[in-house]
Amino acid sequence: MKSLLIIRPESGASATLALASAAGLEAIAQPLFAVRACPWDAPDPATIDGLLLGSANAIRFAGPQLSLYRGMVAHAVGKATGDAAAAQGLVPGVVGEGGLQGVIDALPPQPLRLLRLAGAAHVPLRMPEHVTLETRVAYAAEPLPLPELIAAQLGDGALVLLHSAEAARHFAGECDRLGVPRNAVLLAALGPRIAAAAGDGWAATGIAETPDDVALLALATKMCH
Repeated sequence: MKSLLIIRPESGASATLALASAAGLEAIAQPLFAVRACPWDAPDPATIDGLLLGSANAIRFAGPQLSLYRGMVAHAVGKATGDAAAAQGLVPGVVGEGGLQGVIDALPPQPLRLLRLAGAAHVPLRMPEHVTLETRVAYAAEPLPLPELIAAQLGDGALVLLHSAEAARHFAGECDRLGVPRNAVLLAALGPRIAAAAGDGWAATGIAETPDDVALLALATKMCH
């Protein structure tokens, strides 16, 4: 059975590690990003109808200003992000299953003014005419180097979990920098866009059936064996 490497930032890395261990997978967590809060100016709540959230990090790092929007609807990229928003007093809205664009496309056909709390690296969105969007960067993920010891272990064969396109690109670059042969490494990605960001040449690349940790680890279990 191949070993499993988790590279997403904390606290997500520890959560995925716990799930992997419960599934009987031999896994280690080596985050390749450190998340930090960014200062942001909060729009007047009277000018906002709801929030748009692409990551639970938007909640974790938003700071005390988030309390200004307590009681407002929060549209979230997935269940984990929606749960984090609800824990901070936001009202669950549309919860996506395949990226923020799908959330936008599922919004009710009425005028909406949304505040998007995003990371420094965030995907562009196509907005319908009835939706206006203000974006504030609440956090940034700073890339970290892949330790040489981990790189050496990858060369012997391993499976890596990819939770974001940014992580996929960074991991691929670190492998090339350290001379890790791509054909020794398998990738399990949360979605097609993430898999594409890693590029070609890997031993195998799998895509989870749904963009969540349960599906990703089910895929990893199959690929590890």
